[in-house]
Amino acid sequence: MSTIKVPLNDVVRWLDDYLNIQQISDWPEALNGLQLENPGYVTRVAAAVDACESVISQATFWKCDLLLVHHGLFWSGQKPIIRQNYRKFRTAINSGLAIYSAHLPLDIHPEIGNNHLLANAIGMPENRLPFLELRGVQVGLVANWEISLRNLLARIEEVLGRLPHLAPGGPPTTSRVGICTGAAGAEVAAAANKGIDTFITGEGPHWSYTLAEELGINLIYAGHYLTETFGVRALADALRKQFGLPWEFIDHPTGI
Repeated sequence: MSTIKVPLNDVVRWLDDYLNIQQISDWPEALNGLQLENPGYVTRVAAAVDACESVISQATFWKCDLLLVHHGLFWSGQKPIIRQNYRKFRTAINSGLAIYSAHLPLDIHPEIGNNHLLANAIGMPENRLPFLELRGVQVGLVANWEISLRNLLARIEEVLGRLPHLAPGGPPTTSRVGICTGAAGAEVAAAANKGIDTFITGEGPHWSYTLAEELGINLIYAGHYLTETFGVRALADALRKQFGLPWEFIDHPTGI
C-alpha cells in the first residue's frame, strides 16, 4: 500500500497545466479536467480509456483514488444520474474515487499524446507536421515516409497486437503518411487533400472505406480503443515521475 498522499488540488493543477486544458477547445461532451472530486487526496492512480462502470469498479477494487481517462463520464452525452449512471457515480463517490478526463488535450500533446506515441511506436519519421483541424485544433500528424504498405501494416500489428483493417485505395509503397487516432476515418477526404496517400486512424463510418478507394488513398483502421491506450498510460507515468504516485492500467478493450 502506498504511503504517498498528495493533495488532489495539487495533482489537478499540475495536470491542467501540463495538458493545457483551458486553452484547447473540444467537443462539449468532453468536459476536460476534473469531472468528479474525492475527499481531497491521491495515493494511487488508475488509467483507462473509458470511464465506464467496469473500469470504475476495477479502479475501486484496486483502491485507487484517482482515475485518469480519455473518454469521461459524459462522453455519451449528459444524462440523468439514474440506472447505470447512478451506479457509476455511487461506486466512485462511496470509494473516494476522483475522475479526471482529457480528450483532445491528450490526443495532441507533443510528449505524451496518442498521435505522437503511436507514431513513435511504429517508427514514423520525426519530420512530422500537424494537420487536420477539428474544433479549431490541429489534431493529426503527417510526415513524408516511404515504406511498403505490407511492412507498415506489420508494424502496426506488432505494436497493437491486432492486424488492422485496410481500405487499399492507395499505392503499395507510401510516400506521405497521416495519423489521427480514434474515430477520424470520416476525415479521409481532408487527408487526401493534404497529399496523404496513407491515413492511419482508429475507426471510421462505413462510407469512408469506399470513399478512400475513390480518392486513391490507403485508409488503415487500427482500432479506436487500441490507438488510444497510449496517452492515458503515459499521463499516469508522468504523474508518477512528478509526485511519486503508483499507477495501474485498466485494460477494457471494446474491439472497435
